[in-house]
Amino acid sequence: MSAPPTAQQPPLVTPAAADGPAPNDQAMPGKRVRLAVDRPMRLDSGVEIGGFQIAYQTYGTLNADKSNAIFICHALTGDHFVVEKHPVTGKPGWWEMLVGPGKPVDTDRYFVICSNVLGGCLGSTGPKDIDPATGQPYGLSFPVVTIGDMVRAQKLLVEHLGIEKLFCVIGGSMGGMQVLQWAVAYPESVFAAVPIATAARHSAQNIAFHEVGRQAIMADPNWRGGNYLLEGTRPEAGLAVARMAAHITYLSEAALHRKFGRNLQDRKAVTYGFDADFQVESYLRYQGAAFVERFDANSYLYITRAMDYFDLAADAGGSLANAFRPGGSTTPVRFCLASFSSDWLFPTAESRAIVHALNAVAANVSFVEIETDKGHDAFLLDEPEFHQVIHGFLEGCAEHRGLSVRRRAR
Repeated sequence: MSAPPTAQQPPLVTPAAADGPAPNDQAMPGKRVRLAVDRPMRLDSGVEIGGFQIAYQTYGTLNADKSNAIFICHALTGDHFVVEKHPVTGKPGWWEMLVGPGKPVDTDRYFVICSNVLGGCLGSTGPKDIDPATGQPYGLSFPVVTIGDMVRAQKLLVEHLGIEKLFCVIGGSMGGMQVLQWAVAYPESVFAAVPIATAARHSAQNIAFHEVGRQAIMADPNWRGGNYLLEGTRPEAGLAVARMAAHITYLSEAALHRKFGRNLQDRKAVTYGFDADFQVESYLRYQGAAFVERFDANSYLYITRAMDYFDLAADAGGSLANAFRPGGSTTPVRFCLASFSSDWLFPTAESRAIVHALNAVAANVSFVEIETDKGHDAFLLDEPEFHQVIHGFLEGCAEHRGLSVRRRAR
């Protein structure tokens, strides 16, 4: 999505302090860097932002020629804590099944990077941070960001790390959107791309689900027009409902039936009231309550909006194939796409559309649909066939890239 022409305006500048945590993230572990300090970064909205902070983690060791770097792009409510205990929830890293020593994304072999997206709330600059012009949280005065803006910030981070070309960019859901954006915006900086359970643009149905979540947040009286931090409140009820609604879309009917069916929660009969009679109700309430402890409501608004605005073909005359033909030449990026048979949030048809566009320009692409009843969240779960596909693709790419052969992933 290209930036529209706008009148000249001073850039939005976040505090240009030395590398280190922002004032409201003092206890958060991990690495941080301030980017675009000397030259502000132009957002798709036309706003320029400088000196913003990006929080990130790295795993493994960068080799001498810096050719083994893999960038992981996280999903909507994810973060950069991929394979270690989460500092807020205490839970294991969100992709520990796929990433780690001897695993498909082998941290004994690859240098793995993951950053919290711009607009996020786990250390990267976003709406909860302090606007230096006012000394108060940005709230809704923070500029709207897009998937393209998130990837521009990631590119600056990769350059900061001294890496000219990434071996691979990989991610699922919104992370998959970022992977596609990387491949289209910076094809010479990416050797391989693995977009998982994603789409080239957000569907009307998915925009609708996001709007329900946003309205739940904004209808909470504690949202206070986005100024809840300044006024000492939090729209916890609204954010919890948004999470509950979204979480349903991450599962499948079969998974819900297998996990819960119509089983009652700690009772032998219905109560003829509005407590959580059913296990599935209790589960969703738990998910909502846990989510508000680690996520910012305004960040949820901003990041869902970024997904809604995503349309990879928009800058290519509406042709998805043309998006993969930079400068009239076929993209040099090697692609592996994966979808899941029971995913109705990002169904297989969305991945096939991307594959067809890549085939139309004779790009190097492979595709697999994994049979599973686990729904959209399958890419985060124990799916051996999926893990084997990632292992095999990376092995093939490593051979072409000249990286050393390794043992089989366990």
